[in-house]
Amino acid sequence: MPRNEVFSAVSRRAMLKSAGAGVALAAMAGLPTRLFAQEALKVAAVYTVPVEQQWVSRIHKAANAAKDRGDIEYVYSENTSNNDYERVMREYAEAGHKLIVGEVFGVEDAARTVAKDYPDVAFLMGSSFKPDEAVPNFSVFDNYIQDASYLSGIIAGAMTKSKNIGMVGGYPIPEVNRLMHAFMAGVKETAPDTKFQVAFIGSWFDPPKAKETAFAQIDGGADLLYAERFGVSDAAKERGILAVGNVIDTQADYPETVVASALWHFEPTLDKAIAEVKAGTFKAEDYGVYSFMKNGGCSLAPLGTFEGKVPADVVAKVAEKEKAIKDGSFTVEINDAEPKSS
Repeated sequence: MPRNEVFSAVSRRAMLKSAGAGVALAAMAGLPTRLFAQEALKVAAVYTVPVEQQWVSRIHKAANAAKDRGDIEYVYSENTSNNDYERVMREYAEAGHKLIVGEVFGVEDAARTVAKDYPDVAFLMGSSFKPDEAVPNFSVFDNYIQDASYLSGIIAGAMTKSKNIGMVGGYPIPEVNRLMHAFMAGVKETAPDTKFQVAFIGSWFDPPKAKETAFAQIDGGADLLYAERFGVSDAAKERGILAVGNVIDTQADYPETVVASALWHFEPTLDKAIAEVKAGTFKAEDYGVYSFMKNGGCSLAPLGTFEGKVPADVVAKVAEKEKAIKDGSFTVEINDAEPKSS
């Protein structure tokens, strides 16, 4: 039910007193008081793209997993325009949702303004900016999966014959840039003389445009593509070359095309936020670290149909680097600068 005003301190005390009495009565009646403490958290998500889109699909998957466990109630809006984003956020806050998740790369100021207006609601938002103590209920995250991207690059370097790789991204923002740089660094581990063609399509979800851009890179000599966007692997499949995936594993759809993928696991990020909200300890933090490989936030997809096709020494090198990343003896550089063609 929409709220018209913030509860007064008196009404808050009355509510707490009433809740406490309810728990006491339940205990006297022999009912499980645990149910009161374990009540599912009301969570809402606001997405600017369809839930099938790679990045958002991982948030959606984690939220549904938490819902299936009974930890949260979950509702969402997809294809929300930037112009409408603030209104949808406010509606969810008014409806009593205690944690609102989303991505505010194009509506940063508006989103933080909403958070200020609803201090009793926790906001966990994909953002290129850092948390601000002035908005203590607004935390940020990003898919820091540079560890897995680096490992996928090692494999890509071993599989390219022309030493010319095409890379198609959405926008040159930190979230995309760091993954491309990590991938290129991995490629250079096995093929240091590789050249890169880098392009951005100016959209988070435009498979036809991504496909046409990829075709141009193939025409430019690329024999392997880095598929940061949907549509790129389609181009690779049609032209009979390889692709490396990003965020999700699409090898089942492209069994002879997608040789490796860097996977994002949003579960550690969301589960941490849920726990903090339930404990009453949620505050402005950068949740990006929960996407790191050492925290279970990313991984390299199984080779699957390419098992035995990637050289054994390269597979061993990937395993060695993965172990070093997890034990902290090796750190993949985080480079948020816009990557350029070489």
